[in-house]
Amino acid sequence: MFSVPVIDLCGYLDPHAPAAERRRIARELDAACSGVGFVQVRGHGIDPSVVTGLIDAIDAFFALPLAVKKGYSRPGENRGYSPPKSESLSMSLGVPAANRMNDFYEAFTVGSERSWFPGHELPEASYPTNTWPDAVPGFRPAVEAWFAAARTVSRALLTACCDALGLPPGHFDALTDHSIDALKMNNYALPESEVALADELTGMGAHTDFGILTVLWADQVPGLQVLDQDGGWHDVEPADGALLVNLGDAMARWTNDRWRSTVHRVAPPVIDGRILRRRSAAFFFDGNHDAVIETLPGCARADHPGYPPITIAGNINAKLAGMKSGVAPAGTADREAARVLSAR
Repeated sequence: MFSVPVIDLCGYLDPHAPAAERRRIARELDAACSGVGFVQVRGHGIDPSVVTGLIDAIDAFFALPLAVKKGYSRPGENRGYSPPKSESLSMSLGVPAANRMNDFYEAFTVGSERSWFPGHELPEASYPTNTWPDAVPGFRPAVEAWFAAARTVSRALLTACCDALGLPPGHFDALTDHSIDALKMNNYALPESEVALADELTGMGAHTDFGILTVLWADQVPGLQVLDQDGGWHDVEPADGALLVNLGDAMARWTNDRWRSTVHRVAPPVIDGRILRRRSAAFFFDGNHDAVIETLPGCARADHPGYPPITIAGNINAKLAGMKSGVAPAGTADREAARVLSAR
């Protein structure tokens, strides 16, 4: 029976938690990451008011007229507004959809800026300045509060990952001290004039996430599906008060697939012939742009060759080009693409 394990993270957020409690959490995390690759996280410590603020900000922005939202678009960049059917997540793996740009979600993305890391010479392409929608008063502080909270959770999770993999404390510090973090807020809805469903319509195409790990808030609305190791799709919904966490490409490559970057998608949540609105906010903890992804100590296997080395930015840029421009990422997503193509 497929199920997503539930882990209480409070032992990694409480500085006074006993070592035995952390060891137990690390064992549970290793088992979850070696199997399903998705985790339900409780005990994350995020105040309910921060969650409410995020939801209100998402609702207020996506309620704006389309013409106003498009004024915050930044084509080709991973910031600002993305209209419906302007992206194709499956193309981040080089797997074309029937209609190449057919994911019907709309999104708004913010993330790390160069100005946050004084003393570092960072590329504008990886750390662009954010666009904030002045048409929605209160949007920026609400989203920044959620961004900070999700960032804290992601770093607690990385500490737990370090322990679970038997690595020295702080192993990942030099790989994440100017991390490319991004928050993508998604709205799955179609205008009344587009309620007819086409067979090839997708909410969000099958893909893996690009970085280290993802912390996801989502509605308890059907749609999210996870691909298991036997090639079957399974519905996943967050438990009350829980966040969903999944691994990204960097962690899969570092661990040489001991832990997999989980393939997932969002199917149109259809009720009585209409798509039910669904919202989510994915915080991508991606790592430093110049961090090299190569097999970690203890993860090399003679029967399973490691991935070729690549930087965090190199992997992200290749996959963004597929998602936004339909340019297949040559040689960087072959294993994940094969899993999608063989799915039932």
